[in-house]
Amino acid sequence: MSISDPFSELIAPFSRRGVDLGLNRIEAALAELGHPEQRFVALQVAGTNGKGSIATMVERIATAAGVRCGLYTSPHLLSWCERIRLPKGTIAEEELKRLLRRLQPVALRHDLTPFELITVSAFVAFAEAEVELAVLEVGLGGRLDATTVHPRRDVLAFASIGLDHIEHLGPTLEAIAQEKAAVMNPGAIAVSGPQAPEVTAVLQAQATARDCELRWRDPLPGQADGGPALGLHGDLQRSNAAVAIAAAEALREKGWAIPDDAVRRGLQQARWPGRLELRQFRGQALLIDGAHNPPAAAALRQELEPAQRRWLIGMQRHKDAPDLLRQLLEPGDQVRVVPLPEHASWSADELRPELPGIEEGANELSENLEWLVQSEGLPVACGSLYLVAALLPLLDPTD
Repeated sequence: MSISDPFSELIAPFSRRGVDLGLNRIEAALAELGHPEQRFVALQVAGTNGKGSIATMVERIATAAGVRCGLYTSPHLLSWCERIRLPKGTIAEEELKRLLRRLQPVALRHDLTPFELITVSAFVAFAEAEVELAVLEVGLGGRLDATTVHPRRDVLAFASIGLDHIEHLGPTLEAIAQEKAAVMNPGAIAVSGPQAPEVTAVLQAQATARDCELRWRDPLPGQADGGPALGLHGDLQRSNAAVAIAAAEALREKGWAIPDDAVRRGLQQARWPGRLELRQFRGQALLIDGAHNPPAAAALRQELEPAQRRWLIGMQRHKDAPDLLRQLLEPGDQVRVVPLPEHASWSADELRPELPGIEEGANELSENLEWLVQSEGLPVACGSLYLVAALLPLLDPTD
């Protein structure tokens, strides 16, 4: 993520390899390592927006129930260590470095991608920590995602599925849903919140074809209407929490002791940085969010009161930036577009023909933050988690 990344010599930059979906390489590497993934059960979370939130809620619930639980998520904000949580907490930097050094020969022999290498590292770390249950967030798609190599995914959870990564998954909701629905396997229980009609049809058809039980859940009521308290903010989290609860209930049916009190405590304890997170810059409030595709942008806009506001936005070049901005912006909004550190990204010049009035940001992010917080309404920084990661070190400490 940054030039000073302590793992740069052990994990090649994604830009060097690109996306290379497939299971053959990681299957061969895990076989050489004695199949560490077979030493624990997995719960897999697929979808487009909300995967990480659901995954961390489930992990917190299981941990509150006394289960030795691991959590594997992506991407990270500031450190690769964030992707691997062990029963004792996030994996330590030196521990991950030692593990990656040990796995370098295997990774080279099997030509692993960076994502496959970190996935194998997580599986080995989980096995060595004697994890009983690992919650695995799908990286991209599902059918050919490295996490799908796990043979015992007894419970599957689906976050909201929308148009994203169309260059890899297909140009339509149906095509994308097919790739994600392919994680379903015989005998598993799958749970989902409300989906678009096209997605619902695909999930239902694939569940039937794959002998997988599929359960649907409506969003939880708000806390004022009797719903549980959540540690994560936003109306969308009521739907994610409903899926997490349904996943916990499915785990219970599979033999795990998950009492209701653990569900309640886990939902309250869940934290997911960079998502609808209220922070401050030099004492002035701002909201940061990793909304990086049009469906996430639409959800973010629904969370905000209808009012003119300022936006600081950075978007990767392969994203549908014009549509994302159409979902976000209202007449009178002020917008600055900034480049993402070390990533190809959209510029204001490219977007201005479709969306007049967009400004090019200043060279220094701190200057852009100074401009952003001079807003009458709550200002927002969003568009990519890479932008969020670059901003976090500049913001006021939370404690």
